[in-house]
Amino acid sequence: MGSLDVTVAQIARAAGMSPALAHHYFGSKDQMFLAAMRHILTTYAQSVRACLPGTGPRGRLDGIISASFAQANFRREVISAWLNFYALALINEQAARLLRVYHRRLHSNLVVALGDLTTRPDDIARTLGALIDGVYLREVLMSGPTDAAGATDTINAYLDEVLA
Repeated sequence: MGSLDVTVAQIARAAGMSPALAHHYFGSKDQMFLAAMRHILTTYAQSVRACLPGTGPRGRLDGIISASFAQANFRREVISAWLNFYALALINEQAARLLRVYHRRLHSNLVVALGDLTTRPDDIARTLGALIDGVYLREVLMSGPTDAAGATDTINAYLDEVLA
């Protein structure tokens, strides 16, 4: 389901539950979608935590990048959910708050990882966050399987250049 135009009844049927049960537990389509995004963000956070014990500062940075493009986080369905999440954040304050929390955490993790590698960790972290978002956006617009290796190569090419 790659669109915000989908109904709760359609989502419920796809999940194998009744629309009444879906409304009971989630209340609305937006609430259901926010619950799904919380799950996606939790999975992402677990991936980041699992990758962080890298050796040295570049290892920590590589771990964050690796988690961003791990199979659990870089599947077509998840990338589509992110695109819809950004659109929802424009009109839904709960989504906007959740997105701000994600952006702050990513930025903070990147700044810490970059701290010993550059004198400009804040600027580079901001660009890296935008680059990760951009790679996700481009990927969702392409057909076929996702290309995590290509995405990682794009990010690493930027990092190699800016950290040289």
